[in-house]
Amino acid sequence: MAPTLSPIPDAPEPASSKTRVSARGRLRTYFLTGVIVAGPLAITAYITWWFIALIDGWVKPLVPASYLPDHYLPFSIPGLGLVIAFLAVTMLGFLTANLVGRSVVEFGEVLLARTPVISGLYRGLRQIFETLFSANGTSFRTVGLVEFPVKGTWSVVFLSAPAANEVQGALQAKEGEAKDYVGVFLPCAPNPTTGFFFYLPRSEIVEVGISVDDAAKLVMSAGVIQPEDPRGGLQAMAASLRQAQLQESEDGTADKEKARREPARQDV
Repeated sequence: MAPTLSPIPDAPEPASSKTRVSARGRLRTYFLTGVIVAGPLAITAYITWWFIALIDGWVKPLVPASYLPDHYLPFSIPGLGLVIAFLAVTMLGFLTANLVGRSVVEFGEVLLARTPVISGLYRGLRQIFETLFSANGTSFRTVGLVEFPVKGTWSVVFLSAPAANEVQGALQAKEGEAKDYVGVFLPCAPNPTTGFFFYLPRSEIVEVGISVDDAAKLVMSAGVIQPEDPRGGLQAMAASLRQAQLQESEDGTADKEKARREPARQDV
């Protein structure tokens, strides 16, 4: 009687590379999610702490030590100088709003106006601060698009103040027609603090309904960060995580189903 031959066992299947790639992908997604959440928080906390320490270093030496809580406490209170500076600036604004304060400020401005070099610097800085921080000012609060550097290419600009009467008259005489000229600032990427300033007819500027902050981020990121819902990035990352978890669950279910349907091997 011929011996019974046992069936040749199937070769073991190699571990699925798909599962390994999926695990690496999930680990990478988790890490990037942590970076996206922790990175802005850490940088914001660092800049805030640096700013508070800077103001404290400026203001605290001007206050007598006996008036500082640090003199009586065994630890330092951060932010005390910032609070003192805020109160001092607010009090200065309050005093300047009345008659006595205006008189003192005008007297100081007369003295500065008679001082060479300093007078021009002070007047220029005061005009800039009045323009930027005016409650009803509109400078650099509107975003627009202009054709620059050549026709057919559009660049992001911030609208400044309308041209002065002298500039308007000179440009209208040059062009031979009446146009409403406005100053625009074109920031350079990725450093928006540098750029170009020029005058353009308002009709050649396409105003865009986005905020100055979104436009600045658009310029600094060279177009990578588009104006959108700030939660969109985290929502997309969460959707990616859910998709990875769902894929892992489906792979586990498929493996269990395959093991259940696999015929039992007979030992000889």
